[in-house]
Amino acid sequence: MENTPRHRAGRKEWTALAVLMLPLALVSMDVSVLYFAIPYISQDLQPSATQQLWILDMYGFVLAGLLITMGALGDRIGRRSLVLAGAALFGAASVAAAYAHTAELLIAVRALLGVGGAALIPSTLALIRNLFHDDKQRGKAVTLWTAVMTTGISLGPVVSGLLLEHFWWGSVFLINLPAMLLLFVLVPFLVPEFKSPKGEPFDLLSALLSLSAVLLVTYGIKEWARHGYEPVPALAISSGLVLGFVFVRRQQRLPHPLIDLGLLGRRTFGGPVVANLLAMFATVGMAVFFTQYLQSVLGLSPFDAALWSLVPAAGVAIMAPAAAALAQRMDRAYVMGGGFLLSACGFLWLAQVRTDSALSFTLVGASVYAGGLVAAMTLANELALGAAPPDRAGSAAAVLESGQELGGALGMAILGTIGAAVYSRDVAGALPSGVPQAEAVRETLGGATAAAAQLPYDTSEAVLVAARGAFTHGMSIAAVGAAVVMAGAGLFSFTWLRGAGRTRRPAESPADSRPATPA
Repeated sequence: MENTPRHRAGRKEWTALAVLMLPLALVSMDVSVLYFAIPYISQDLQPSATQQLWILDMYGFVLAGLLITMGALGDRIGRRSLVLAGAALFGAASVAAAYAHTAELLIAVRALLGVGGAALIPSTLALIRNLFHDDKQRGKAVTLWTAVMTTGISLGPVVSGLLLEHFWWGSVFLINLPAMLLLFVLVPFLVPEFKSPKGEPFDLLSALLSLSAVLLVTYGIKEWARHGYEPVPALAISSGLVLGFVFVRRQQRLPHPLIDLGLLGRRTFGGPVVANLLAMFATVGMAVFFTQYLQSVLGLSPFDAALWSLVPAAGVAIMAPAAAALAQRMDRAYVMGGGFLLSACGFLWLAQVRTDSALSFTLVGASVYAGGLVAAMTLANELALGAAPPDRAGSAAAVLESGQELGGALGMAILGTIGAAVYSRDVAGALPSGVPQAEAVRETLGGATAAAAQLPYDTSEAVLVAARGAFTHGMSIAAVGAAVVMAGAGLFSFTWLRGAGRTRRPAESPADSRPATPA
């Protein structure tokens, strides 16, 4: 690993990082903050079933679709400027969401929140590349960024539950305001402006192509995961892939593309993108099973399930800094590979979970896989960020995040389909004959729980036992699938990334190391 002497960050830079982490946590929380609020929103705004799904999904769709565009835009107009603009939009949209009086307005405002979030996420990661030039310090900063990003998603339901015990549903949006105001006050004093000194033009057509491609593919995959194969999701995925191909061809021909395809070809950048995609495949794919298991199999309330789901963060708190420290002493490919193999062990542990397993047994397995995954992702982020030229740090961070979004969508679709297939097969064989609403029972565990509530006690218990057993078996098979993918990710890290952390990066020019404009 490169250890050339560089300017070390001081108190100002670390304070700036702390200020940037608070809005990052809130942006990541907004992915999951509505899980508890949606019943209250439904009672107040009375959305249709389709509108309710869009209220939940619109934020993530827009966020994923605009990451590449916002990363490239930050490289051109300045990352600090984009952070401030994103914070302004996120704060204003939060107020509008809190006081939305129709479902249509709330969906539109959730889209604006996605725009603001897309401006904030890659810019905060790119600013780490510019604030921290020392390898060890940058490794610690990226470790913190990754931990905050992943923990924020888990904190969303907990914070939502706490607020809803005392306030109305709009409070889950208003909590964003203090952090955004703090950002406005402190960032101009703590964070210098960074942007590419080349003055490259921004290609609007490329931005539209990337937005359309990502939106269509993400929408298609999520709908496939939710409803199985249908013509509309299949057409969306196919159209998105075609637009993605056109986008790539355009980037190859443009003198100033939105993303540097040559950078993706380097193993120090393309390798971590693949590693993060595989990590999010397993993380998101299993999260769907884990939360349902806690609530629908073990019978925990949604809020209790959200609290217990924070326990795996202990594994993250231990493994992320430990991995960063180990990477200073040995080839990071081995540390990343070890993190993936550790996560594979955690998934194999979860494959042993049964309907009557102790909660502690399940949480241990979840802590092991979460710790291993975040350790690997932290090192992948740091390696990729260090490989990116400073003037391209924004677009590089956006590509990393886009890969993670795609990996999460694929994990939800593929592992979810595996679990659903096992569930349907098992529950069909275990159901007593002549059970009313058998079709709903065979569809999902939630459908079985709703149907059982309307049945006589004995029949209800038989249905619940069959459904919970089938779901748990499906989760076990999906966990084995995740373990196989993680073992493959470990092998990929050992072979493809070996020695990459020790390769000398291109020397930074003085223009690269200084703010493009005065602070």
